[in-house]
Amino acid sequence: MKTGHKVALYATALAVIFGGTWAAGAATGPPEPPPAHAEEATHGGSHDQTKSTLPPGLSVSDNGYTLRLNENRSLAFQIEGPDGRPTTKFAVEHEKRLHLIVVRRDGSKFQHVHPEMAPDGTWSVPLSLPDAGSYRVFADFKPEDGPKTTLGADIQVAGDYRPQNHINSSTFTVDGYEVSLTGELNAGKASTVTIEITKDGRKVTDLQNYLGAKGHLVALRASDLAYLHVHPEQGDQVKFAVEVPTAGKYRLFLDFQHDDVVRTAEFTLTTQGEGGHGH
Repeated sequence: MKTGHKVALYATALAVIFGGTWAAGAATGPPEPPPAHAEEATHGGSHDQTKSTLPPGLSVSDNGYTLRLNENRSLAFQIEGPDGRPTTKFAVEHEKRLHLIVVRRDGSKFQHVHPEMAPDGTWSVPLSLPDAGSYRVFADFKPEDGPKTTLGADIQVAGDYRPQNHINSSTFTVDGYEVSLTGELNAGKASTVTIEITKDGRKVTDLQNYLGAKGHLVALRASDLAYLHVHPEQGDQVKFAVEVPTAGKYRLFLDFQHDDVVRTAEFTLTTQGEGGHGH
């Protein structure tokens, strides 16, 4: 992925199977936009390849493809192609054929996992969601003969839901590591943010590569979880060129690896001119 490259719009269907207390359902956050070209998204219909103007992560149906959810067993899913059959050939991107991002609708409980695919195109992964709420699931992949794609759907976990409010913050502590982000987000243009990690008062200079880079960043628009995926710029420092589509608040999640352990730091930034500085 090129630095600062915005994830391609939805283009393929995701059939997901959930079990236990998980259930497919509508978002508890802002309502989703109506599906694009919904009348052509059924199996056997024609497929309009006109690009949607929706940001990634907001539609269950787009570009002639539909995301379908079912409840049956533990987390498993298929990527349904334009021919109505499970896709089984995926390009390797950032050392994996598919990245699965899970986050609760309030912007908490972030997970980044990598399912395994069976020969029939069924992906599966152990996934623990102990806290109640509505979760957004993103499948980020590129078919060998198709465009870069991100699909999203909601799942519900029953129980006593206690939403979290995230104030603007550019520092995070995890396992004794102090992670700081400097830089600002500017709507509609690329902005550079820089990451610095310290432990016991000393700067960490020997980060290990994770997914082929010194860091892995996911940004989500807080109001509706529109999805943006970026990677570091070249150089000695861990820098990201991030282009957010609109003004507002964003949640950013950084995966980094040190001493053979992957950890996640999270930040909340607001674009300039929208409620003050992001840090």
